[in-house]
Amino acid sequence: MSELQHPVSSWSVEEVLEWIQKQHPGLMETLYKGIIKHDISGRALLRLREHHLQLLGVADDEQQQEILQNLLLLRVQEEINELNDICSDCFSP
Repeated sequence: MSELQHPVSSWSVEEVLEWIQKQHPGLMETLYKGIIKHDISGRALLRLREHHLQLLGVADDEQQQEILQNLLLLRVQEEINELNDICSDCFSP
């Protein structure tokens, strides 16, 4: 996930759709309208939970868990990037 250009929390709706297409192409049709309708940006994506996925039309438990696992990885990567930024500021001459 080191290919992240900028923080997930600053992703646009279009970037969220790109991530969904890349990570869960089989769910793109299900999630597309809901993401657009609810204006789910990166900040909102990071906050999605199981009940949100159900509201967006992902009824299958395995699919929900797969998405939630990928979202957890995004959150962790976001935290690591923030910590790296903090540490690089501390050690910059």
